[in-house]
Amino acid sequence: MSKPMEAELPADAVRPSRSAATVADVRRHGQPPGLKERRNEEHWAGRLYMRALSPYFAWLFLRLGFTPNQLTYLMMACGVAAGVVVSLPADPLWTALGGALLIQAYLLLDCVDGEVARYLRQTSVAGVFLDRIGHYLSEVALLIGLGYAAQGGWQTGGYAELGLLAAVGAALIKAETDNVVVARAKSGLPADPVGGDRALRPRSTGIALARQAASMLRFHRIIGAVELSLLILAATVLDTLLGTETPAAIRVLTVAVAVVAVLQTLLHLVSILASRRLR
Repeated sequence: MSKPMEAELPADAVRPSRSAATVADVRRHGQPPGLKERRNEEHWAGRLYMRALSPYFAWLFLRLGFTPNQLTYLMMACGVAAGVVVSLPADPLWTALGGALLIQAYLLLDCVDGEVARYLRQTSVAGVFLDRIGHYLSEVALLIGLGYAAQGGWQTGGYAELGLLAAVGAALIKAETDNVVVARAKSGLPADPVGGDRALRPRSTGIALARQAASMLRFHRIIGAVELSLLILAATVLDTLLGTETPAAIRVLTVAVAVVAVLQTLLHLVSILASRRLR
């Protein structure tokens, strides 16, 4: 979901001003070939539906005069607001629905800010940095919000602490990934290891098979903001239908994301150390 600085179209590529741009212009200049196929970058929801919708909103924000970084700040605000809304001591069905809708807005803006940046030729290192921070904040906020929802409101307790634990795990997983680039840069190496996908695979056959199995099962996706927001909504609907006194399904989900976050943090670390990414 983050946006690396893709190669720009030729400098002489003709594009209308932001006030004269059409949706077709945004698609041409804001969604370069291969955008949807970026490995480990493009979210499945982006490929499935959001990239079809985002040019319309990118066109609107271009007309309104928004800058790419302003859109990234809006993305952050939606992500953090989703976590706050989910945690509210109010009707859980409405808070879960509100959180899911805010995460969809977060995903939309995550697509739109990059499209606007590419259209205006304003891609930058600062933009990539802000985008990464936005993903950290949004996932952490939603996991914390889930913990408080499971606890039953803004009060301390075991479920709130599990939400915090899951949030720390989610942040560490992203930090592990980002620090591969930091470690390589500090060692004078290029950001991407030689060997492409082959360098990502652990040297140990056993670890490689375990990594492949974990990747196929995709358990790690339940701590992602989009997937988690939908799971929170589904669990809340289930609790409503069951009519339980306590949010049983939400509590099961909270335990599950905490376990997955801790295990994924450890497995991801082992996978990096066992691969050729740090060589």
